[in-house]
Amino acid sequence: MTQRVAVVTGAGSGIGLEIAQILQAGGWKVASIAREPAPAMDKWMIADVADEREVEDAIAEITAALGPIDAAVVCAGHYEETPALEISQAAWERMLRVHVGGLAHVCRAVLPDMRRRRSGRIVGIASERAIGGGSNDAHYAAAKAAALSLLRSIAVEVARDGVLVNAVAPGPCDTPLLPADSWERAEGFTEGLPARRIAQPREVAELVQALLDDDLFLCGEVLSVNSGTVI
Repeated sequence: MTQRVAVVTGAGSGIGLEIAQILQAGGWKVASIAREPAPAMDKWMIADVADEREVEDAIAEITAALGPIDAAVVCAGHYEETPALEISQAAWERMLRVHVGGLAHVCRAVLPDMRRRRSGRIVGIASERAIGGGSNDAHYAAAKAAALSLLRSIAVEVARDGVLVNAVAPGPCDTPLLPADSWERAEGFTEGLPARRIAQPREVAELVQALLDDDLFLCGEVLSVNSGTVI
């Protein structure tokens, strides 16, 4: 059988890197779109997901090198903690461009071919903040909530074409994205969580891998990996 091709944005580190590695181990050809090199991938492109043209060019080059894209995992993003009334206009705009714009750009680039072939999978990495809000990260929570709504809307539009779109919404995860001085890393924080621990990147990656399975039939779902704090 021809190897399936997956594109993972934000595969330079953290959850994105774990997803790319677990897919490679499962026999996928994996391409990375990130702002830093990911040379262990079958193909890697340095691009800013907030820039539509850069994403279009990256997807075109990946397709030419590896073949039609069977799955796209949108993981690229950034996180920062700032009180709501202190968030600058630039910070608001950048958060929305990356999380909402980046998702829209990837979907716009991969969906036409997926719909023509009547086959494809898209998974967006959301956040528990998109569902339950958060403290000191209103711009991040708002951007993730908007991205989640976008995913659900696209899922409705493309399901009849054989393309299944879903989301994974992790809670605090042990990656470089979570600052060392974050209150979610403070001593005693996990005592307030039902499962008494934060998620590991591998756990998120394994769930994403399951969502890309050809035999799976889920569409428009949001699956949480968050210790039971937001259901």
